[in-house]
Amino acid sequence: MRESTGTVTARLSAFVADSGASDWPADVLELGRRHILDTIASIVVCGDRDSARLAREFAVRHSGAIAHGAPILGTKLRASLPDAVFASSMTAHGAEINDFCPSAFVQPGPAIVSAALCVGEIDRAPGDRMLRAVIAGYELACRLPKALGIDRGRWLGYSSHGFGPVFGTAATVASLRRYPRATVNHMLSYCAQQVSGSMQWLLDVGHVEKSFVFAGMPARNGVHAALLAEAGFTGVADSLDATGGWFRSRQFSAEGAGGSERSDYDPNYLVEGLGARFELPLVAYKRFPVGGPTQPVVQAMIELIPRVNRETIERIDIDMPGSVAAFRNAEMPALNLPYLCAVILIDGTLTFEMADSLERKTSDAAVGDIMRRVVVRHDPAQEAKPRKESARVTISMTDGRSESAFVEHVRGYPPNPMSHQDVEEKARELMSPPLGADRASALIDLVWRIDALPDVGVLVAAMARD
Repeated sequence: MRESTGTVTARLSAFVADSGASDWPADVLELGRRHILDTIASIVVCGDRDSARLAREFAVRHSGAIAHGAPILGTKLRASLPDAVFASSMTAHGAEINDFCPSAFVQPGPAIVSAALCVGEIDRAPGDRMLRAVIAGYELACRLPKALGIDRGRWLGYSSHGFGPVFGTAATVASLRRYPRATVNHMLSYCAQQVSGSMQWLLDVGHVEKSFVFAGMPARNGVHAALLAEAGFTGVADSLDATGGWFRSRQFSAEGAGGSERSDYDPNYLVEGLGARFELPLVAYKRFPVGGPTQPVVQAMIELIPRVNRETIERIDIDMPGSVAAFRNAEMPALNLPYLCAVILIDGTLTFEMADSLERKTSDAAVGDIMRRVVVRHDPAQEAKPRKESARVTISMTDGRSESAFVEHVRGYPPNPMSHQDVEEKARELMSPPLGADRASALIDLVWRIDALPDVGVLVAAMARD
């Protein structure tokens, strides 16, 4: 562990408070636009998912009839700001299609971009300020889990998906609303008090609790932390440096956790190169509508299907890094590798609807027959730090022949990133069915021109489904 230099809380507070007027590199701003568009596409296409529907109903019921509240994104409904952000974030992570940071184990877009759009709309914020607020939020969301220690957090049973975006969402709100450094300082203390998230999300079947842990909960908690500080609530000053504070507690800093000789706790990562080295290049896209670690298997299967005959398949072997049992036996279809292999073989492709079909996973006899022939194994040779998404898939036929494909870095992963055009094509593919081709194109154009928008409310109006 490197020794921290300076006051972490003060440096982080200054970064957030000054972010709205920062002169950041053009390539970082371009990545910000891409991730905003990617998240907007997820919100638009996931509006019919159970997590979205339930969250909307909850928000409207508990906010009452609010004519001038914040927008529930993707709809024409309104609610109180915390409820609107909660429902919008639940929608954004309604399926496995939004962005993720594999090195931090967070999915920043749903919470951070949703909060930026909801706050930006009611504040009539300009697009260039929203863009920088989103980038600031991504910095905190992706840095915090690494500072606490990925291995240590997993050993403790914490889900970094649940706590990284709390800080990221709060930072985005603070940046948009120009909080002074002292207010941000207090806000960070309230973020620490609202950290939560259990690894039990892996047991979820319907993608509702998972949407809550990854998006709805951290977005709501982050907004609350920001609004409390804005209202004058005082917290522990310099809470991220205070002895006895959450960030400096022995649960993270003590050595020997989980049988390891040293902890991977590194508090200085929160501020190391802050404002000069950015996390956005480390954030990946999901080209396919499935969980991150299952992406390379899907890519390999799509490459293999033209070369095999389904009628002669004897077995499918998958060798991959990571926690393979979670994806071998996942209840959720979009995370279950045997199911995904089966539907790709049968249909020749993988659509958004297929990836989420619990009914097909449990009831389709042909799917079940192929699933029983899929073997998922851990391959230590593919393990790497930083984490990578790779897989080798081998399809064996009854005549003794076999076909194999190896994906070292799936498309959209940081070493194999999606381009400006790739992100646009993905967004168009997702948004055209619910919005229509013309509206989808107009919305995409607005995002690419976000720096010039005087009021980001036009984005919110353009993404609302009829």
